[in-house]
Amino acid sequence: MLVPQSAPTVSPAASGPTVRDAFRSPRLLRTEVLAGLVVALALIPEAISFSIIAGVDPRVGLFASFTMAVSIAFLGGRPAMISAATGAIALVIAPVAREHGMDFLVATVLLGGVIQVVLGLLGVARLMRFIPRSVMVGFVNALAILIFLAQVPHLVDVPWLVYPMVAVGIAVIVGLPRVSDVVPAPLVAIVALTAFTLLATITVPTVGDEGELPDSLPSLVVPDVPWTLETLQTIAPYAVAMALVGLLESLLTAKLVDDITDTHSDKSREAWGQGGANIVTGLFGGMGGCAMIGQTMINVKASGARTRLSTFLAGVFLLVLVVGFGDVVALIPMAALVAVMVMVSVGTFDWHSVRPATLRRMPKSETTVMASTVVVTVLSHNLAIGVGVGVLVAMTLFARRVAHLTETHRELGEDAEGHVTAVYRVAGELFFASSNDLYTQFDYAADPDRVVIDLTNAHVWDASTVASLDAITTKYERRGTRVDIVGLDPASAERHQRLTGSLPAH
Repeated sequence: MLVPQSAPTVSPAASGPTVRDAFRSPRLLRTEVLAGLVVALALIPEAISFSIIAGVDPRVGLFASFTMAVSIAFLGGRPAMISAATGAIALVIAPVAREHGMDFLVATVLLGGVIQVVLGLLGVARLMRFIPRSVMVGFVNALAILIFLAQVPHLVDVPWLVYPMVAVGIAVIVGLPRVSDVVPAPLVAIVALTAFTLLATITVPTVGDEGELPDSLPSLVVPDVPWTLETLQTIAPYAVAMALVGLLESLLTAKLVDDITDTHSDKSREAWGQGGANIVTGLFGGMGGCAMIGQTMINVKASGARTRLSTFLAGVFLLVLVVGFGDVVALIPMAALVAVMVMVSVGTFDWHSVRPATLRRMPKSETTVMASTVVVTVLSHNLAIGVGVGVLVAMTLFARRVAHLTETHRELGEDAEGHVTAVYRVAGELFFASSNDLYTQFDYAADPDRVVIDLTNAHVWDASTVASLDAITTKYERRGTRVDIVGLDPASAERHQRLTGSLPAH
């Protein structure tokens, strides 16, 4: 007798340490606190630059990063993941700010958050299983390239001292962990290079050169827009795009962190949690956001954080730094942050995927999918578009490969009554890509007056196949040939019976 078993539960070890564990362990607590500080320092120039991309005041991006990080620490399903203002969201909502103003932008963020909550509750996270591994590898590699390219402007037309400072910062980040991991190496690099510039009184680009830092706390905002259908029609396309782009980047980032930490996370909660965080951000006049892979890699991979505490503290430290210590933060040399981000890009890139030995073993279709994802993402500077193209390429190549596995064999024999019969044995998966050629696999003129199509080793997946079988049967009937279709499995038989004779010929 079979005893029903419940779904396996996730053990505590599979979900990683908790905030309670961090407070009980001085070592874990130190790691979480210092990781949050490093992330906050790295967030400042990026939030400012994303604000410029969106065409809004730098304070809008900084406040959005604060509210996103703090909110997602409570609402999200992936501990230690960082959410803040991002370039992808900035690109999506930039036309709203430019053409309609700040109030419409805030309304767009609020609506985008609501859409994300609805999609999360509807289970959109389950669609993640349709993203192939080759697309994920391309996504990660493209991200690494974009992170590196984002540092290039900070290395062009700058004082020559910037270059040795970046080199020293990279050396500290690479070498310090081999000696001691008490303090995150990126934090040491930032502090050391900042101290050097102050003591040596040298002039190099600093965080303060990126934009003005706020001197007050964010406040609640209600967008001053007409609550009409016309307003909804104006902001809805941007809100939908923002919701989809944000969810895609966030869920992909969550899966990446799952792989790095060898833990599980609740993707459905992460989906609606992102929506909730965007609603909170919109209520405080922020520009919205989603998961930041670069900052998440700093938090998880470079600093070793594993709990929600680091995410929460990243937001808190960000606000404290820009509001309370803005004058000090403004003195941090960009060279220090460039060094951190360069090493993040190096650590993020999947070097194994481009090794000659790996490329020789890997099927060409897999390499094509990865390469197309990378190229489109880098050219468009939009991870969502790159992933979408990668998935489409993967689907097309898969359909083409499966279609070629379909075979048709013809045999001549006699039935029980002694009549000569042509038996066509079809094997493989029959869907639009394979069934369109099925019509040409029959010898209509030479066949006897009885034909059997044996589908024992085939499966009918769609209406295109049923239409092809109808076309084959019709052509034989015009010649006075009787056709019997046999061997259908239950699902194929149900689909064939339901659709046959009701599909127009093309």
